[in-house]
This record gives sequence, structure tokens and C-alpha cells, in this order.
Amino acid sequence: MGKWYKPIPDADGFRQKGLASWYGKKFHGRKTANGERYNMYGISAAHKTLPLGTWVRVENLNNGKTMDVRINDRGPFVRGRIIDLSYGAAKKLGVLGPGTAPVKIVALGTTLNADFPEKKRTYQPVEYNRGVYTFQVGAFADRDNAERLKEKLAQTYKNAHVVPYHDGECTFYRVRVGRTRSLGQAMEYEAYLAQNGFPEVITVAE
Repeated sequence: MGKWYKPIPDADGFRQKGLASWYGKKFHGRKTANGERYNMYGISAAHKTLPLGTWVRVENLNNGKTMDVRINDRGPFVRGRIIDLSYGAAKKLGVLGPGTAPVKIVALGTTLNADFPEKKRTYQPVEYNRGVYTFQVGAFADRDNAERLKEKLAQTYKNAHVVPYHDGECTFYRVRVGRTRSLGQAMEYEAYLAQNGFPEVITVAE
């Protein structure tokens, strides 16, 4: 909705405030971005740019409930929302009923002892502000439509390409442009694309 949430790096890791949402039955059993099967009753989440495998502490700012969840998917694909919780995580955090809730997320790092109970896990810090980012401006069920948009974009933008994605039922063709290694530059590039004809653009961490 035109509001930007910019990550604030500090010694404790990546921090962000915004709306959390959740996803459930429609995606249950389908592959997540890291190749795992989505278990709606498990504890996991989707984020657009954090490295897959990162654990984040999510605090529901409406009720004060907190829990640690692991990022294993990409999303949410609605502007203004910063994290998509699994059904199981949303239930424990009190997000199911309202559907969305204001949250604060703090990245803890990647787990060093994943089998330990939540309070005994330790985390290894992850570099959040550098990586490889590109920008998705459309997705089509018809590859010809995706290729036409790619050719049009290639006249103005670098690295225009099509990425096929199979969700378990059908294949979509995602059209992406650009590439940067700085999260700060990625935020600026996304804003530029949004202001120049692509309001639904999302940043994707490769």
C-alpha cells in the first residue's frame, strides 16, 4: 500500500516491523522455496529476502506472544506484509483469527543445534545486508506471455529473464529483471520499478 519497511541492521541482527499474515491448506504438501514440503501444522515462515534457513524471533505486538520460526519459503507477495507464518505458527501467535497482525521480527541466525528445544538452541549470525537480489515484475501461466514481457523489459533493463516454477499442480513463468548484491540498493531498485509501471514488484534473494 505504498509503505516501505526498511531493515535496520545492528549487533543483534536483522530487525523489522510490519504486518504478519499466514498461509495454510492451499499450499499444504507443496514444495517450499528450499525444497521442503510445506506442513501447515508445523512451525515455519516465508520472508522475501532473509537467507533460507534463518531463524527469526516473531513478536505479536497485539498480544505480546513470541516464538522462534525458521524461514524456509519466499513471500508474502502482498505489499506491506513482511512475513507469512505457517498455520501452526500463526495459531500459537494468535494471528489466525484476525488474519494479520503487527509484528516485530529479529533474525537470530542459522541454527547450530536444530534438534534442541527452543530455549536451548544456539545460532550462528548471518550476513543480511549482502547477497544476490533480483526483482520479479510478473508471473504467467502462459510462457509466451512471459517471454513477450521479458523481451519488452530487455530493451530498458539488464538481466531480464524468465524463471519457471512448478507449485505441485501447474507451472508458472516468473519474469525478473536486474541484479544487485546490496540490500540497500535492492530496496532502491524495487522502489524505482514500483514507480515506473510495476507496482507489484517484489525483491527476490537468489
